Amino acid sequence: MKERIFLILANLFWAGNYVFGKYVVTEMSPLWITFTRWFLSLAFLIPISYFIERPNYREVLKSSWLPLSCMGLLGVIGYNLLLYGALEYTSPMNASLVNALNPAMMVVFSFLILKEIMTWTNVAGFALSLIGVLFILTKGHLEWIFQTTYNRGDLMMIVANLCWVFYSIIGKRLAVPPITTTACSVLLSVIFLFPFLLLQPFDMTQLSARGVTGIIYMWLFPSVCSFVFWNMAVKKVGPGHAGVYLNLITVFTAIITLILGEKLLVSQIIGGTLVLIGVYFATKIPKLKKKVITSAQL
Repeated sequence: MKERIFLILANLFWAGNYVFGKYVVTEMSPLWITFTRWFLSLAFLIPISYFIERPNYREVLKSSWLPLSCMGLLGVIGYNLLLYGALEYTSPMNASLVNALNPAMMVVFSFLILKEIMTWTNVAGFALSLIGVLFILTKGHLEWIFQTTYNRGDLMMIVANLCWVFYSIIGKRLAVPPITTTACSVLLSVIFLFPFLLLQPFDMTQLSARGVTGIIYMWLFPSVCSFVFWNMAVKKVGPGHAGVYLNLITVFTAIITLILGEKLLVSQIIGGTLVLIGVYFATKIPKLKKKVITSAQL
């Protein structure tokens, strides 16, 4: 029950990240947004991990620096740079709809890499969710599938999904407490990002009140709370099951979008519905009596 609450809150805060990110990216580059929110988050993540999990940071970084670095490059740097870059070209709603494919992708890759059980129902669900994403990408015209150009932001979100899938899979197999995992991967990410800031100077005093509010929100909620809640839950329930809850990002984003007075497109509604239905079947946990697909069968 506690893990479910953590997953719901994590996705609620991430939904807000899409909306605030769309505003802030007009004032700051994706690089500076990513660095700023994660640099500030260390002020909370390190003390929280220390007082709750009492880790030996030196030993953790020494023994697990490679997987932690990979998690940082994928989940902290890669996913966020691609997300904020995508929001320069597409809407928060579209980004969240494409992101809704994530759970189905997580089930497939968990099957391929972690050897988790997968049925033909899961495969059919993944195919349906993929059709839903294509419906969104083509604005309801599936005959445009083989066109040479797509919205750059939507394509960036697909790559961001892959980053998040591998981030979660690595986190599942890492023998480090979840909050410490988050803190250490963020610390390494901030170190990796710092040299690149010198190539792209930015004056923080140029931020508007809305930009400052957006950064504070990203710092406290999507950065600290969501990542801690997510990693704690994934440790208990696994990436495949936790991935189901990523559907809530789309739901929460749609609610926020409507509250802000923006309209949803028909292609978004139909495509989003196909994605969510497909993800439901793609993430459906099989019963033991059901025949499962082995790697040889695929």
